[in-house]
Amino acid sequence: MIDKIKHRIKELESELLEIRRHIHTHPELSFEEVETAKYISATLTRHNIEHKTGIAGTGILAIINPEKTNRIALRADIDALPILEESGASYASQNTGVMHACGHDVHTTCALGAAIVLNEFKEEINGRVEIIFQPGEEKLPGGASLVLGEKAFGDELPSAIFGQHVFPELEVGKVGFRPGIYMASTDELFFTIKGKGGHGAMPHKNIDPVVVAAEIICALQRVPSRRANPIIPTVLSIGKVEAKGATNVIPNEVKMEGTFRTLDEKWRYEAHGLIKQTAEGIAAAHGATADVEIRIGYPFLTNDVAVTEEAILAAKEYVGEENVVELDVRMTAEDFAYYSQVMPACFYRLGTASADGSNSAGVHNSKFNIDESALLIGAGLMAYQAYKKLK
Repeated sequence: MIDKIKHRIKELESELLEIRRHIHTHPELSFEEVETAKYISATLTRHNIEHKTGIAGTGILAIINPEKTNRIALRADIDALPILEESGASYASQNTGVMHACGHDVHTTCALGAAIVLNEFKEEINGRVEIIFQPGEEKLPGGASLVLGEKAFGDELPSAIFGQHVFPELEVGKVGFRPGIYMASTDELFFTIKGKGGHGAMPHKNIDPVVVAAEIICALQRVPSRRANPIIPTVLSIGKVEAKGATNVIPNEVKMEGTFRTLDEKWRYEAHGLIKQTAEGIAAAHGATADVEIRIGYPFLTNDVAVTEEAILAAKEYVGEENVVELDVRMTAEDFAYYSQVMPACFYRLGTASADGSNSAGVHNSKFNIDESALLIGAGLMAYQAYKKLK
């Protein structure tokens, strides 16, 4: 079956390139993927693949062998990021300020390639494959949560789900896996520190929210360093501080934004209380107030050990044992985590960097691009993973 898949994928190379470049040229933001969805639907229709539209708004669910009951799922995300592209590619974004800088155009193309091949070989596949083209991965509450919330897969979930993500840290031809906990939960932190503004030369007459905010920032770092169990990875970062004063003006308030990430759900919610307690307590000690909002984001992502070990074996068969690597735990986050919390899941990485070192800019970077030979590997491997899991 490997040879059949590889041969057919190679025949589809020009179409896959065309699909990827079209989607890359016409990116759309989270939950706004109207034209992207139309393009995906048209491609599926052209290849006579049954599918449903309107999933979680702009998502699509393609179905191979709908009459069979043994089911697995494949997932691709379809949204782009609010980034001005600087890749220099001839097919760069024509939607100014929006870019497929996280490789979702690649994910969609690979899933479409897998769908085409699986549909053509459906008589040899012992089960049903459901391919979700999911909107809104980059924006809370995450399209995955909506897909599950509206029961897009029905009352019973598939026996396993696979997700594939570009990885510019790996050379094209290689893929990476990690059984067990892999990626962190992510929550967004918003602080408003209110004091009493006035002349910078007379601080004794004011309540300086800038000084209070500075003390809060430093104190918050003791939550991961002194309150977290040292064996639980934890990150708390403040990435934005806004104090609209001047060289001689103490402002009335300071706004701050940040992120909190960890790999343990119990500690995650304990930490939320400590974050609020720390900020409010320090503000009160200075006669100020702190309003703390914590927007709950994605849970941690865990790869089912048995499913992932099977996927690793399949990958070794498809790309060669020397091209399958073990991944480290990451404190980045993915809404695929929602799927991993409710069904056996495997989220793995597709190498996209060129051998000469080009195409190695990180995701969410304005110069991100891929070695397009990765499309053939990604599409073929997704198809083979589905075939092996249902064999």
